This record gives sequence, structure tokens and C-alpha cells, in this order.
Amino acid sequence: MRIAIFGTGGVGGYFGGRLAQAGEDVVFLARGEHLKAIRDQGLKVDSIKGDFVIHPAHAAADPSEVGVVDCILMAVKAWQVEESATQLGPMLGSDTFVVPLENGVEAPAQLIAAAGESRVIGGLCRIISRIAAPGHIRHEGAEPQIMIGELNNHPSERTQKLLAAFHRAGISAKIPADIHVAIWEKFLFITTISGVGAVTRNPIGVFRAVPETRQMLQDCMWEIFAVADAKNVLLTEDVIMKTMSFVDALPASGTASMQRDILEGRPSELESQNGAVVRFGVETGVPTPVNSFLYGSLLPQELKARGKL
Repeated sequence: MRIAIFGTGGVGGYFGGRLAQAGEDVVFLARGEHLKAIRDQGLKVDSIKGDFVIHPAHAAADPSEVGVVDCILMAVKAWQVEESATQLGPMLGSDTFVVPLENGVEAPAQLIAAAGESRVIGGLCRIISRIAAPGHIRHEGAEPQIMIGELNNHPSERTQKLLAAFHRAGISAKIPADIHVAIWEKFLFITTISGVGAVTRNPIGVFRAVPETRQMLQDCMWEIFAVADAKNVLLTEDVIMKTMSFVDALPASGTASMQRDILEGRPSELESQNGAVVRFGVETGVPTPVNSFLYGSLLPQELKARGKL
């Protein structure tokens, strides 16, 4: 498959790198010094699953340099999706489809608005990874996993084709029975550890061990569960227990990307995570006091990072 990685950060760099390593025709979209390093020295990936380098790596700054592809893996930050979606045109052929791998639950609708409903399938990933330096991705924790699925949950040739490409790359990937449930399960997890991690300014191993912040984790998850239920996304009753077990198995030093962005003074996915829970709560009449506290506590820093304060 010819696959474009729109956003070669911790997510796009890792999964795109694995696909390229397996022989898929992958082009990486990147910017600035990161792009220059990839072009000059290749894409270096350090991983708990084994280090590798893609050299030479096909990298571009603009979709017009790429041309038509079979699949676009959208791996920019959640707050960048709407703008990025307007740039997809040069890569879209008659059968091109787009897979969002963002945190949050709003990316599919944002991509549909720009590219059309028939082009978008649902997707999510699980990994702890980041850009360590220009041209250098570091996978630090969590078993890398991808889930994809048609938004109507019907089987399709294109999802099977992409699934096979991931499997050839040695990536754990599957098509769940309900992609919307899977996306919300990921949302429940990442929004909780992002918000609590950013407020406590400590890694996972610390805030999951302190009784008060551990309770905050669970309360935050239950609010998201209630919001999902109000939006007719039927999460299972044991999702909180399973998610807490997953949190307990993560490396103690792990941090979420939203937490890192906030602590380092960069714009973050706050509006797409805890902020989205608050908005959904208002829309559905579901109280969200913990997420409101997390969102309100972090908002001044977010506004400052965006030059609005």
C-alpha cells in the first residue's frame, strides 16, 4: 500500500516507521528540523520492541509533494485536525481513505466535514512515544496497538487490506465489533491520565499510587462513562476496572503527551480531552465535576501557551 503519515511525531513516526520497515510504500509528512533530519539521516526509532532506522526515508513538507496515496494515517495533534484536513486534497484519489489516530473522539467528524463521509474510517492507537530529537522517535512504553473500523461497523475490503499491512509490520492490530466503543474506551483512558497527570505534575507511577489521586482517576473515568452512555455509546460496566488494570501495568515513569505539552509550555489537547468531556456534559445534562476541575485548573496554562493570556 502507498501510505501517507500526516504528522511524523511519536505516533506517526513509530507506526509509519514499522510499516516502512516491512516494505510498505510510506511517505512521512513533517516540518522544519525534523523533516531535514529525516531526509538527511533517515527516521531513527528507539523502541522497547527493538530499535531500527528507515534510511532513506521518503519525507515531504507538503501534501502537494506526495501525490495520490491509498491511505492517509492522520497522526497530528487533535487540535490540528481541522486545519490539516483542508490540506489533504493533493493526496486524495478515488479510493483514498483517511484513518484518524488522534486522542479524543471528534476527529472522524472533523475529517468527514473536509474529505467526505465515504473517505473516513475510525481508528485509534495505544502507545507511549515521543519525538526525542529531530529525526528521532522514542517508544518508551505500552504494547503498540492499532484498532480500525468502518464507522458503520460493516466489514470492508479496505479495512482488511490495511489490517494486513499492519500485521505484516508486526503491529498488533484488529477490527473491533464496534469502533465507536473502542474509540470511547481509549478516550476514557487517555483523558483521565492526561488530566490527572498534568494537574499533579507527576508520572503515572506516582498518581496511581496515592489514594486521593487514584480515586480522582476513577471518578474522572465514571464521568466519561456517564457521558458516553448519554451519547448512546454503550461502554461495558467493567470498563473502569479494565482501564485501571491497564493503568497499573504501565511503566511507572510514563506520562501522556498532553501532560508533557502542558508542562513544557506548548499548546495541548486539553480542549479535545477534558474540555470535550465538560462540553459533552453540558450538552447531555451529565454532571462532570472532576473533569471541570481538571479543565479549569489547566486552562490558564493552555491559554498562555496559545498566546491568549
